[in-house]
Amino acid sequence: MKEIFINHPLKPEEVPQGDVVLVLGYFDGVHLGHQEVIQTGRKIADERNMKLALMTFNHHPSIVFNKMTFETTKMLNTPKHKAQLMKDAGIDIYYMVNFTSKFAATKPQDFVDTYVVGLNAKVVVAGFDYSFGPKSVASMKHFPLYSKNRFEVVSVPEFTIGDEKVGSTRIRRLLDEGKMEEVEELLGYPYQTTGIVVHGEARGRLLGYPTANLDIMPFVRLSKVGVYVTRVYVGDKAYRGMTSIGYNDTFGDDRGLTVESYILDFDEDIYGEEITVEWLHYIRDMVKFSSVDELIEQLKDDERYTREFPMKLGDE
Repeated sequence: MKEIFINHPLKPEEVPQGDVVLVLGYFDGVHLGHQEVIQTGRKIADERNMKLALMTFNHHPSIVFNKMTFETTKMLNTPKHKAQLMKDAGIDIYYMVNFTSKFAATKPQDFVDTYVVGLNAKVVVAGFDYSFGPKSVASMKHFPLYSKNRFEVVSVPEFTIGDEKVGSTRIRRLLDEGKMEEVEELLGYPYQTTGIVVHGEARGRLLGYPTANLDIMPFVRLSKVGVYVTRVYVGDKAYRGMTSIGYNDTFGDDRGLTVESYILDFDEDIYGEEITVEWLHYIRDMVKFSSVDELIEQLKDDERYTREFPMKLGDE
């Protein structure tokens, strides 16, 4: 997959030669609804012997349009993970546009002329609710008007599970509720978080449960505070893990949020390494224990639960 980062305005020399099927969208989460759009494009590209291109943005348009912050628009994927999911889905050319005020000010016709025709698109594929400007004048139903017969437009219908649209908003709601199995059902893969292992307070080691403390990218969405069964990847190897999102308030109030993973049957120094946590199941809420001994007994119960939880590791 060829990755191309675009700073507006698009320069013609940035565009690979050859006609393409172009998929459009933000694709936060690359969930099953997004995958349906991408696979529709992949099928058309294969039928017409064209490459499949996809154009997306480096952050949510609401940051520009609605003056929202990265805190309120935290993403479901890191850029690296999103790119890997696109590659796995069969994208040939991956355009990442820097969504700035200048790009946002592009008129609908100029957008089509520059970022559709200019990318050599002969077919455009997008979800039914995609827009490229104000929805009153630049929704999917308006696309053929701006195309001027230079390309075809394919609108992919709403994708539902359980009579409800599969969408990023629904996934965020489920994350806030700790419903990780339902999140995985909508994504088509386990929700994951990647972070660098950093030094913490070493309390876990003193309790007999040494944890990997993760420095998570601040713009990535975390799920509900609590303790989870997780699958932890160190390098290419997967391990069982019990991972907490919380404040460690047993040891004092007004503490910062931490993500800590106890990796079962693992005893290596991995400070500075990047590891990935897949969140499989919510075990319990975070509790302020009255004593350290009470905390240790709970951790033992959490470990037993994690060991018994059905999951595959590697080629099992």
